[in-house]
Parts: sequence; structure tokens; C-alpha cells
Amino acid sequence: MNVTVIGAGLAGSECAWQLAQRGIDVTLREMKPEKKTPAHITEYFAELCCSNSLRSDQLENAVGLLKEELRRLDSLILSCADATRVEAGGALAVDRHGFAALVTERIKAHPRITVVPGEVTEIPEGEVVIASGPLTSDALADKLQALLGENTALHFYDAAAPLVSADSVDMEKAWFGSRYDKGTADYVNCPMNEEEYDAFWQALTTAQEAEVHGFEDSKVFEGCMPVEVMARRGHDTLLYGPLKSRGLDDPRTGRWPYAVVQLRRDNADGTVYNLVGFQTHLKFPEQRRVFSMIPALHDAEFLRYGVMHRNTFLNSPRLLDRYYRLKTQPRISFAGQMTGVEGYVESAASGFLVGVETARRLLGKAPIDFPQETAIGALGLYISNQSVVVFQPMNINFGIMPPLDHRVKGKRNKNAELSQRSLAIIEELKAEVCE
Repeated sequence: MNVTVIGAGLAGSECAWQLAQRGIDVTLREMKPEKKTPAHITEYFAELCCSNSLRSDQLENAVGLLKEELRRLDSLILSCADATRVEAGGALAVDRHGFAALVTERIKAHPRITVVPGEVTEIPEGEVVIASGPLTSDALADKLQALLGENTALHFYDAAAPLVSADSVDMEKAWFGSRYDKGTADYVNCPMNEEEYDAFWQALTTAQEAEVHGFEDSKVFEGCMPVEVMARRGHDTLLYGPLKSRGLDDPRTGRWPYAVVQLRRDNADGTVYNLVGFQTHLKFPEQRRVFSMIPALHDAEFLRYGVMHRNTFLNSPRLLDRYYRLKTQPRISFAGQMTGVEGYVESAASGFLVGVETARRLLGKAPIDFPQETAIGALGLYISNQSVVVFQPMNINFGIMPPLDHRVKGKRNKNAELSQRSLAIIEELKAEVCE
């Protein structure tokens, strides 16, 4: 038995691993290093193109729950992320290159996975999982369009934040602290007073943008909003978003600044930091001009400017079932962001489920129907929910999971109970899932 997995991103790598771990031979097709998308830089699998953060690691947060479910079920991606984590308070952030290199090493060392480099331009025969990502090459995208028909693929625009060198940050105008009083002091806080913020906001909202074909503000995914688009929504919008200062006491004044830009470590050595929430598609000289108006970044060395690219996703409720299989041709499954799950961990979770269920089907075993009370199950049921009228990419959240059958005081307490309910189910399923 052999399954072809197209794409060695987070979803494809996780899927290939889960298949191989269950005795299924895998042919993993990856076009790098022969060909790269505009967002990719290295030859590694599971390359993180945007942030190096996998977001919250707390069980009071839905993505923290999803990570814990995957950990308990022997996820490759979570294992590699935990092994390469860098300090980021209550979040799970990783050394970007160390993480991708470890995933690549483990995939290539598995005896049941054969990596075949080069672009895929035709949909293979037999069992296939298409995890080619939101930047699927034009040739394969054309084949998918022909297979799936008109009006089945949608798109939005995604953006990445700039990176700066740590030693170029003026620490006389910044300080280390936690992110909103949660976790350890792993973030560099760069304050602005009201006058400085006003000047920054004016410059940001009038700066020149790089040309992105077909770009419209309305097509930007809310969870990865370019900072200039967010700023145009109003003078104070950033103050309630990435520049929120609540809980961030400046040690020099003992008070909250008017606005705070936070920097998060991007590598294990702590030599590179990214501007949290500063995804952007401004022209490169404009990024330097505007972002250098942040006092602590006046002389910052920009190691990478923010970039923007188109992400394509399927109209999954019309096309896929809860196992991410194509309803009209069950031999074909999809995984990753192209299914409409949004986020690194969500992509890995889709690849996990596809790998587990494809292996079980080929081995003649009954499927494991992860219930909606689990984060893994809730995602699969969301993307296959035919009652969704306007389908949009979705991060995991407690809103797509059933509520508790009793009242709990306080949001954090309620979310903690939802997580405990889910993890109890995962523990019951674990032996069967991992057999």
C-alpha cells in the first residue's frame, strides 16, 4: 500500500509521518529545492513563512488545547516544535530554521517515506493527499480547478512581519517584559508616547504600498491583518490590537505607555526578533522609514522586510467530508490551509487527521470520529459543514465546539473546563488512535 502526499509543509509532513508510523509506504512529493514559492526561502520541509509563533500554549486558549491534543497523540510537528522552542512567555514559539531542519531530518530518516523532489503538475493515480498549501503552483492549481469545477476555490491575502537584529534595538528606549502580564519576560517592549504614536499613525496610513495584484482590504484575512490596513480602520484601532499597552508597566515610569510595539524572539540564539502584529505589504523603503519612527527602532537593522502573498483555499463544505476527503473521489484527500483551516497548528492538525484516517481505511479499520467536543474534531466538522453559507478560513476557537452543560463563572474558567472535557475524550481515544 502506498499513498502519495503532495507538499512537505506542516500538513503534508504531519500526514506523511502518521501514515508511515502506521505501516503505510509514503511517496512525499515536494517541489523544493528545485522550485520555491515567493514566500519560501530555505530548502527545509515545514518552513514557517510568517511568524515563528504557534500562538498560545495555555489550555484556556483553543489553540493551546489543539496543541495539547496533538502532543498526546504523538504529533511530529508538536514534537519538533517543543524540541526547538524559544522563550515567548505563554506562547509556543520556535527557532524558525531549527524547527524546519528537525522536521526535515526526521521525515527523511523514516524508512517508509520516500521523498521525491520536483514540481507536481498532474494529480497522481491511486491514493493521494494534496497538501500543496495556499501557494499551490499554477500548474497544479489549474489541474485542481479542472477537477473541482468552477467557483470552488476562493482566496485571501496573507502577510508576514519584518525581522530586525536584536543588537540594533535601542534598549535605552525599550525593556524586556511579558506579553500582557502573562508568562516570563521574553518580549522587547518598545513604547511610544501620544505624540510619537500620532506621527507614526499618520505616516503608516499614508505610506506607499507594494503592488499586489487584485488586492482589496476586504479580502484580507482578519487573523493576519496587515498593520497598515488595520490602522486605516481608525486612529485608535492599533491601540486595542498589536500596540495595546494594558498591563505593560514601563519600569522607568511605573505606568503604561500610550502605545507599545512588542518584539518576539525569532531564533534560539536571540539574535533576531520579529515585530509582533506587523504583517505588512508596504514597499520596503517605506517599511524602513515608517517603522524606524518607533523610538527603540530608530536605528534598527531590518534583516527581512514584511511581504504579502495570495493564499488560496477551497470551498470545502461543498467538496470535503469530515476526514478532509473529496466527496466525489474519496481516494483524494486535502490537508492544510487550502482546506480553510487557518494557522500553523490547525494545518498540522488537518494533516494528522488525514494521515490517521487514510491509514485506517487502507488497513480495513473503522474511522475514528473525533467528536466536536475535541479541537481536532471541531475543525474537521467546521470545514465540512454544508450549512455554512459564506465559508471563510477559520482558526480553532471554542465557538465551534459545543458549550458546557452547566454554567461556569469567568471566561478563563469556562475555557479551562472545555479543554479538560476535550482532553478526557482524547485520553479515551488515544490507544485506538495510536495503535
